[in-house]
Amino acid sequence: MYLDYFGLTDQPFSIAPNPDYLFLSERHKEALAHLTYGLGDAGGFVLLTGEVGTGKTTVTRCMLESLGDDTQVAFVLNPSLSELELLASICDELRIRYKKSDATLKNLTDKIKNRLLKNHSQNKRTMLIIDEAQHLSGAVLEQLRLLTNLETNQRKLLQIILVGQPELQTLLKRNDLRQLAQRITARYHLMPLNESEVFAYIKHRLHVAGCDQMLFENTAIKRIHQLTGGIPRLINLLCERSLMGAFANSRNLVNKTMIASAATEILPLEANATSTNNAHYTMWMYACFAILALFIGIGLSFIL
Repeated sequence: MYLDYFGLTDQPFSIAPNPDYLFLSERHKEALAHLTYGLGDAGGFVLLTGEVGTGKTTVTRCMLESLGDDTQVAFVLNPSLSELELLASICDELRIRYKKSDATLKNLTDKIKNRLLKNHSQNKRTMLIIDEAQHLSGAVLEQLRLLTNLETNQRKLLQIILVGQPELQTLLKRNDLRQLAQRITARYHLMPLNESEVFAYIKHRLHVAGCDQMLFENTAIKRIHQLTGGIPRLINLLCERSLMGAFANSRNLVNKTMIASAATEILPLEANATSTNNAHYTMWMYACFAILALFIGIGLSFIL
């Protein structure tokens, strides 16, 4: 709708995971480096956590693109599974044939271990990535740990990446999962973008979409950062709606007023929370000044 108006060739703030719009901030680069390090020859578990929409999937896909043909990857997107269902999903991802009538924990585990040994004999690595891993049950996590027991003198034959929200860190602190926690070779918590990174993020996406002109005022970007907390997915939603608003009002630049208006439609909870927090802060400041004035008044009365 607004593409021609702003001279864009594509929607710059679509929430679709388009690799053409990949933006690696310093934080994302650090996360990628931790993944790469954790997947060294030692193997084992690697942990990547972060709030919803911070770019965990982006980092994971970037890592996958760097892998060669010598790595076979199993990607599990729905971890709300039983132990048997998880093993079956791994077999499906690794293209391991099995009869559903004979699908027991032992049979599927044996088939997976045979594949790991076969890949190792062919100088291939085997990797398992589980997204939304905070939904894994303790029993399933223990089953995953058992799969990593197969190893050589140099490395594990199965490398596992657990990707999830901060609750995953709490889950792995459970006493019954301490053996798994001790096998995590690298962990990284992906933080949201800071204000300067939000500016660079927006500029990057506009450039990829064919526009080298910044369509957002500096005060608008500051407001975007405040309202979204620097979470890329929320930034996309807010920027998309504010550009539509600017187009509807025949404006060439998005200002902070347009951002506030868009936030009431796209981010009602976040916007209200921010406004409420600001109001509470203002009331708290007034209360402090009132108490300070009271003490000063009492002190002067004693002096007089």
